[in-house]
Amino acid sequence: MEVILLERVAKLGQMGEVVRVKNGFARNFLLKRGKALRATSDNRAKFDGMKAELEANNLKAKGEATKVAEKINGRNVVLLRQASETGQLFGSVNVRDIIASFEADGVTISRSQVMLDAPIKTIGKHTIAIAVHPEVEVSVSVTVARSADEAERINRGEDISTRQEDQDAAAEALAAAGEFFDPEAQHDDVAPAPASEQ
Repeated sequence: MEVILLERVAKLGQMGEVVRVKNGFARNFLLKRGKALRATSDNRAKFDGMKAELEANNLKAKGEATKVAEKINGRNVVLLRQASETGQLFGSVNVRDIIASFEADGVTISRSQVMLDAPIKTIGKHTIAIAVHPEVEVSVSVTVARSADEAERINRGEDISTRQEDQDAAAEALAAAGEFFDPEAQHDDVAPAPASEQ
């Protein structure tokens, strides 16, 4: 089906372009959400009449989106979750969690604006794209940790894949082994025990 785009659609085209898409995509997404019109002669004339208004609305929306983008660009969001010792979360971090953390800071974004392909299932620092407008995209960092202290360590760039207690225990074990196996130690000559006869 051929459609006329009423706004920029990622990986498809700019406003005003006539593109050929699959029927289901056109009916279920583009036409349903008001992002396109069927490419009929009547709709082409209708689009020519509303083109100036659409461009003005697009510029206004883009200006507002740019203000929001400046507010959130490069922001780091910290989410605390329970996780195993290996760093696997007991659950996951999804789009709803990211939106809730932004709303706590007074920034409103919608689900469709967060570009998260799959839920986050490990602790660490993750970069996520947010499309506040079809033409304005920013990236934010999401730090998932077990505690605020661990989140701070992750943001400093420390490797938290092993616990600090394990690292301390390993260092102590090496020190003890070094004392036990001293290469310069004096060996006493010990005579072997005589074999007993039967």
